[in-house]
Amino acid sequence: MNDKILATLEFNKIKGQLTPYLASAAGQREVQALTPATDLTTINHWLAETEDGADVLRLEGGIPLPSLADVTPQLKRLKVQASLNGTELAQIGQVLRASMAVQNFFDQLAEKKVQLRTITNSVGRLVTIPNITKRLLVAIDPDGRVTDEASSKLHGLRQLITQTEGEIRQALERYTRGKAAKHLSEPIITIRDDRYVIPVIAKYRNQFGGIVHDQSASGQTLYIEPASAMELNNRLRSAQIEEHQEVRRVLAELSKLITPYRQEIGDNEKILGHLDFINAKAKLAAATKASLPIVNDQGEVYLRQARHPLIDPQQVVANDIILGKDYQAIVITGPNTGGKTITLKTLGTIQLMAQAGLFITANENSKVAVFDNIFADIGDEQSLEQNLSTFSGHMENVKQILESMTTKSLVLLDELGAGTDPKEGAALAMAILDQIGTIGAEVVVTTHYPELKVYGYDREQTINASMEFDQETLKPTYRLLLGIPGQSNGIAIAKRLGLDRAVIQMAESLVEDDSQELNAMIGDLVEQRKEVREKNEALTKTLADSEAKNAELTQKLDRFNEQRDKLYEDARKKANHEVSQAKRKADQIIHHLRQLEMQQGRSVKEHELIDAQGALNALHQNPRLKHNSVLQRAKAKHDLHVGDAVLVKSYGQQGELMSKRGHHKWEVQLGILKLEIDEADLEKISKKQLQKQKDKAPKRMRVRTVQTRKTGARLDLRGHRYEQAQSELSDFIDHALLNNLPSVTIIHGKGTGALRKMTQEYLRSNRRVKSFSYASPSNGGDGATIVYFK
Repeated sequence: MNDKILATLEFNKIKGQLTPYLASAAGQREVQALTPATDLTTINHWLAETEDGADVLRLEGGIPLPSLADVTPQLKRLKVQASLNGTELAQIGQVLRASMAVQNFFDQLAEKKVQLRTITNSVGRLVTIPNITKRLLVAIDPDGRVTDEASSKLHGLRQLITQTEGEIRQALERYTRGKAAKHLSEPIITIRDDRYVIPVIAKYRNQFGGIVHDQSASGQTLYIEPASAMELNNRLRSAQIEEHQEVRRVLAELSKLITPYRQEIGDNEKILGHLDFINAKAKLAAATKASLPIVNDQGEVYLRQARHPLIDPQQVVANDIILGKDYQAIVITGPNTGGKTITLKTLGTIQLMAQAGLFITANENSKVAVFDNIFADIGDEQSLEQNLSTFSGHMENVKQILESMTTKSLVLLDELGAGTDPKEGAALAMAILDQIGTIGAEVVVTTHYPELKVYGYDREQTINASMEFDQETLKPTYRLLLGIPGQSNGIAIAKRLGLDRAVIQMAESLVEDDSQELNAMIGDLVEQRKEVREKNEALTKTLADSEAKNAELTQKLDRFNEQRDKLYEDARKKANHEVSQAKRKADQIIHHLRQLEMQQGRSVKEHELIDAQGALNALHQNPRLKHNSVLQRAKAKHDLHVGDAVLVKSYGQQGELMSKRGHHKWEVQLGILKLEIDEADLEKISKKQLQKQKDKAPKRMRVRTVQTRKTGARLDLRGHRYEQAQSELSDFIDHALLNNLPSVTIIHGKGTGALRKMTQEYLRSNRRVKSFSYASPSNGGDGATIVYFK
């Protein structure tokens, strides 16, 4: 497909619509490289992938893909035995984790018997490395921080650092809380040169001793490390250096661990990017209400209510566009601003979308062709000063099109022959159309020349068309009318606008009679077409309403038949049960009679016994039981009214009908709950039964709980929602106090600062909190808060 048509039809803007739905860098690369295909097999394969994505989106909400960074540079560094940093390893870990998650997701779809077309082939190529993936996820946080669990040594060092920082703070608090606090510019503990210091007013420097690490801009405040804290700071610094070395060792070890799997990780990234691209195509289709086109290689185009994808859906006018079967050329005539150019662009853009594997903005069952190329000469220059250059430019474009097109091409020409003498322009336009017809390409052309109306009528496989114009409002409706040429509306518009009657009459006299008759004929055709369309729309609406009512009645009839059959079946079971009991009693009576005969010598005739037993057997109902009291009682159980006592069969609970919801739903009061229940799940009972259940309801009992939870010294709130984090923080502090912990660490991250602000507001409001402050830079800085309890 040539680059010029992609620019003319703004294909990059179409691709830009996919961007908000992408989650991966690889998906972004695939969209940027996307160009329409020109073979049927590839196009159908791409569309099948999009259809799979649409099915997954409809059934499961889409493929679960996290945000994935570009890991290509990291893989290149691994190739030369380089060690990656925490962020780079976290990004690779995210790819491996996403690979496992996606594979599990599609395994679950397979268990649910969801049939997909092609997408599972891509998923099947994913390579999962569970052990390495788990090692990375345990050792590296999503933000790239090496966790305490990365190694036992690192865990011990960080515990030592936390413990030492607590001792340093306790040692310095006697300065910030005691009598010495008046010599401080602020009663706080801060950090300079990775060492804990206090801000001392310069004139009181000698009262503290120690080392000065920094001073304020004014020189009035000195940041001093008191002598009492020097040994602790030294121990802290030593532990921090060891921690840094251990972190580097862990990163090098993890980098070496994943180096042999560079190829697999790179392939996984590309596959996940492709799935992300399919996901984005499906989401765009849902957002724009696009549909799957039917693709053919016979050149047939039938777009049903096609809409330009870049125009506001609330304003765009949909049109049917038909080309390639009964005719290969469409000549669209009519006034400016009527929508001719947009119609050309709509056809071309939708063809590009379909050939790129995207759903199209047209109704279902629309057909598109496979064109080897689409050519267009579409320009809006209409200045008199540019006529010569405009005409020359158009002719240069047309020349290149005529030289490059084939029988499998689509040609779109806007205002063909414009910019020169009308008669010459019309003649040139007809000659160009003849040449295109000779080659066999399909063409849609717009023009003002009336001569082309006759051309469209006379030439084989050519049809006239126009954009509808409302004679009453003097405004275009932007509807495409196939088979009707456009009429000239200049004199009519001038008359409606109140131009002098003498001028109007002179203009009409100067127009040829044939032209006036042609305009009148076209006007009648347009009116007839409009009337037919309005009637068709009314009939379509009536038909849709009738089909909806018919579907509703059919559904009600099906439910009625189901309920009737169920009632019959229940009645038959009850009747048969009663008859079986009667037969059993009759057999007992007959047996008793025989015993009497044997004991007393009284004769009972055999045929009398057989007749009696046969009469009892006749009481057994056949499967088509009609009228009996059992059936009537069963029906009465389903004659429901507001206030009735009912049994909800699926729950085994009794309740009261409050109101009817829809055709077959009822609101039922079950204790303190109100539920919406289908009437098929309800059975009427007596009010006495309901009252009896209420009387038997157990009274509420008080439950006393005992604290049994073990609480750790760290709480990680990153990635949690605000309300969830607030609740977890409250529970964590409560359990920490119950377990008599002296201090805890709360990791809230940096991010937007919302979690940090919430955490500190809660800590200020809690009376049991003695103090809190940010962690050291090596332990999270202002991304974590250390809390001390009273």
